[in-house]
Amino acid sequence: MESAVKKNSGFSLNIGRILPLPTNLPFRGVRGAWFRFTHWETWDWRIKYFIIAPAWFWYCLRARSFWFFTAANPSITFGGFDGESKKEMYDQLPPGTYPKSIYATHNMAFKEVEKILISHEFTFPFAVKPEVGKMGFMFRRINTLAELEKYHQRIDCSYIIQELVTHPVEVSVFYYRLPYSPKGTITGFIKKEFLEVKGDGKSNLWKLILNYPRVQFRLEEMKAKHREKLHLILSEGEVFHLSHALNLSRGGKLVSLEQEKDERLLKIFDDLSHYTGNFYYGRYDIKCRSIDDLKRGENFSILEYNGSGAEPHHVYGNGYTLWQACWILVSHWEMLYRISRMNYEKGIRYWDFKRGLNFLKGTANHLKKLQQLDAETGMS
Repeated sequence: MESAVKKNSGFSLNIGRILPLPTNLPFRGVRGAWFRFTHWETWDWRIKYFIIAPAWFWYCLRARSFWFFTAANPSITFGGFDGESKKEMYDQLPPGTYPKSIYATHNMAFKEVEKILISHEFTFPFAVKPEVGKMGFMFRRINTLAELEKYHQRIDCSYIIQELVTHPVEVSVFYYRLPYSPKGTITGFIKKEFLEVKGDGKSNLWKLILNYPRVQFRLEEMKAKHREKLHLILSEGEVFHLSHALNLSRGGKLVSLEQEKDERLLKIFDDLSHYTGNFYYGRYDIKCRSIDDLKRGENFSILEYNGSGAEPHHVYGNGYTLWQACWILVSHWEMLYRISRMNYEKGIRYWDFKRGLNFLKGTANHLKKLQQLDAETGMS
């Protein structure tokens, strides 16, 4: 769909390319603000989406439903737009395509959690994250039993204990398929890179953070997460991950893999889409040993499948201007509408207004609590 969008054409809002970040600004708050101003990718999502909101309401009007998207992926709660459970997603994927996972609730006795770990033969390190979450909030790498107990005591919802996938490459693949079509389309393929700093053998972690432009507007978050390690001096060339979550919202960097899209890659996701027959539109976040292995269907693990609410991350990884990115987003919404309408005509109904509104309110409250807890918790 975005093939019609030419890079670097028309008026560009990639201001950072024209006005690079000054290194001599007197206040770090000013440097952070300047970085955000010159990189539209870091703007609050409400600013970006306000521009194209009329297009979304047009699709709602055409469908005569605010929740038309709920029919796009009929076997996922709310069509995978927001608030879906990771367990229900994993349960619909082929065995072996996602990490080994066990589920715990915050009101379980910690001794019971220990027993579950032993019975499932879990070993450290592993990952933990809320069963219903977003934007990497409360995603943590757990190295010791004490860290797990601390997490268990702080979290106030059900969460997943998951094997730590050690494949070195993490990618996002945006895929859609029309309900009556045997083949789909991959619109975006990007690689994610960590938010990290590299030691010089002299500076402590906090100084390295202060001198890193990409975190100037999230210093309080860095201070809270790494408060026990800020004094550490990294040896020359030593890499320190400031976040183990690779979400763009958590500082991850996105790199285009557009040149790697081919029929072998498409077949992998066609097969996944047909496995349940209900995954028509969304983004797969995957770890793999290499791109070639992924294309062979080997040595990869699906971390998440984000449905109708998934953002096409490739708008950030291909050097697009804001206007080009907006065009791509609207093009995806057009496809989301078409898929939902086709499923509606097959008998899959949209959620009614009250049900959808109540669900969104509950999800928003849950996410707000997770965000606050994530900021308060000093675990990295």
